[in-house]
Amino acid sequence: MDFDLSTTLSDAVNGSRMSETEALALFSTRHRDVWKITTAADEKRQNIVGDTVTYVRNQNINVTNLCVNACGFCGFSKKPGDKGIFFHNKEGIEEKARLAKSRGVSEICTVSGLHPSFTAQSYFDIYRWICDAAPGVHLHASNPMEVAYAAKQSHMTTKEVLSQMKAAGLSSMCGTAAEILVQPVRDKICPQKVTVEEWVRIIREAHHLGIPTTATIMYGHCESDRDRVQHLAILRKIQDETFGFTEFVPLSFIHMNTPIFRNGIARAGATGREDILMVAVARLFLDNFKNIQVSWVKEGIKMAQLSLIAGANDLGGTMYEESISKGAGATNTDYLDPAEMQRVAEDLGRTLCRRTTLYKRA
Repeated sequence: MDFDLSTTLSDAVNGSRMSETEALALFSTRHRDVWKITTAADEKRQNIVGDTVTYVRNQNINVTNLCVNACGFCGFSKKPGDKGIFFHNKEGIEEKARLAKSRGVSEICTVSGLHPSFTAQSYFDIYRWICDAAPGVHLHASNPMEVAYAAKQSHMTTKEVLSQMKAAGLSSMCGTAAEILVQPVRDKICPQKVTVEEWVRIIREAHHLGIPTTATIMYGHCESDRDRVQHLAILRKIQDETFGFTEFVPLSFIHMNTPIFRNGIARAGATGREDILMVAVARLFLDNFKNIQVSWVKEGIKMAQLSLIAGANDLGGTMYEESISKGAGATNTDYLDPAEMQRVAEDLGRTLCRRTTLYKRA
């Protein structure tokens, strides 16, 4: 097919659905044409969500870093006998939830290692403890891997687990554990994790049960541009069917302390060009997503700001106590003051607005 950059960008901004072939061509763009793509993505962002930059006041609670899996991109998980293992009991979880409530957060997010003794009931209990200790705070938790693990441990279906998680207080689910939704890549970087087919099925089940989720991609390791496009196409198709994704969150691979980097399987993360293009191409290709979040935890605040003029409209959360990216080697991950977010937004001529998890004005 003949590819004309200006026509492709104009069509996407004006509402035509971008093809996978066109998206692939955009990912391979170099030189000044990169700025043409980001300009088009920024225009589309403005058309869809306006000039407001949003954020949520949230806190992470990572219950444990002990994990039965050994994902190649993870520097967070520990095995029995390792140094630095932690596991928070009921009292510890409730204390953290009360602290979050006192900080005025509207969301608590919890995703942890797959503890060898966890069952489905473990997750139900944790969610109830958090909700009881922090009433009125939105619980954003779990992901398809945790759901599949809970189901396996307790001989339940994943749909049954999701239904009972919702009854225990789960309000929305993390769309993590997606990494790259291309099975040969998953076989290299996380062979023990849910398959592409399982991830998609569990996400659909959550949406059909009225549990909205985020959508993510982890890029910059050993995937190709074609793999990235295939991943985005899967997300777009699910969104067409369920409209259950609240946002898309590109997660740039943090390489320093990860096995796949140390073993020479992965490269040293994405470049700045790739980070910018991931946001911009996603904005143009994912025409059924309203919100695109940039991860200041993964990219740092300066690259996050640039992403806000490349198609993104959301800065994510204040965070508090981030552990997973820190374990992989990221720095300055624990907390981002809304005052700094406001400085970043106003520097672009934009307005900062606090939101809820489901993108209502807070």
